Amino acid sequence: MPAAPSNPLHPALPTPPNERLQWGQLYGSSTALAIASAAKGGSGLTLVLAEDAQSATELEQELAFFLGQEALPILNFPDWETLPYDIFSPLPELISQRLLTLYRLSSIRKGLLIVPVSTLLQRLPPCSYIHANSLLVATGEPLVLGKIRRQLESASYQCVTQVMTHGEFAVRGSLLDIFPMGSPHPFRIDLFDDTVDSIRTFDPESQRSITKVTQIEMLPAREFPLNEASIERFRQAHRTRIEGDPQRSLIYHEVSEGNASGGLEYYLPLFFEQTASLFDYLPEQCLTIEIGQARSHAAQFLQQVETRYEQRRHDIERPILKPAEIYLTADELAARLNQGTAIQVERHEIPARRKGYAGFH
Repeated sequence: MPAAPSNPLHPALPTPPNERLQWGQLYGSSTALAIASAAKGGSGLTLVLAEDAQSATELEQELAFFLGQEALPILNFPDWETLPYDIFSPLPELISQRLLTLYRLSSIRKGLLIVPVSTLLQRLPPCSYIHANSLLVATGEPLVLGKIRRQLESASYQCVTQVMTHGEFAVRGSLLDIFPMGSPHPFRIDLFDDTVDSIRTFDPESQRSITKVTQIEMLPAREFPLNEASIERFRQAHRTRIEGDPQRSLIYHEVSEGNASGGLEYYLPLFFEQTASLFDYLPEQCLTIEIGQARSHAAQFLQQVETRYEQRRHDIERPILKPAEIYLTADELAARLNQGTAIQVERHEIPARRKGYAGFH
């Protein structure tokens, strides 16, 4: 793998399809400058793998500064910000951002995607789930309240009396209020018979309408479905893949009743015949940039997952899945990262022959 000091304004770029390079002696914000230069000079998506969530956030801010007015989207795929096997669910705002990123990846041609390595390890819903449960509503188009209500409930939206946060909707006469995942604000849809007459944003605190728009896209409310078919799939998978009597499992009873109890994200594989990973959402033409000791951080995280699993796997009221069902293994991660064009970033000088490098082989 060629390695040399890097000029952050004109960094060396690998040649598709499989060349791999190392950048060295990139100190401070010069790493972000070099990545910004590479993304502008590239022809597809640039996946940036950060060591942790804090590094990913700092890098996103630096890239936004260096790219300035460049029409180059910077996507981030945030972590759930919960501990493995936690009994608490992520904040709706985080789920909203994650779903929006997954949705946008299907159409992005050029840009940046920043991901903490521990988040890259997560198994995700299949690509088909995101697109099958996404809806487009536009003025002048037909919309039947009964039908849209069933679609929203199938996409795991919650019917409430007053919409306040992501994943909620309310029906009042000919008005449909909804706070779509991936949107910074909720919308009020006014119907005339079975046609969309107008769409406006509104303030959830005052409930006052604000700005008129012509169309909105609605993503699923969760990373897993919670309809009749998916609940039955969950029940069958629980009985097959989790040891113990399901009748003693609180999570089994909660899902059987259609409730999304806290921490249900750690049972996501039970809702699908097959899961995906973030790699499955990436376009074919993608440059991967690994920063520092990202793979070592991945190994440390997987060890933490194993520790949490051993601590919690004997709870008969909340039995859990094995780590390999929720996260990629170290071998799976290495196999995916070792494909295609890639760059390893080091902030210090790279020796001509560095022993023990855990990167590309």
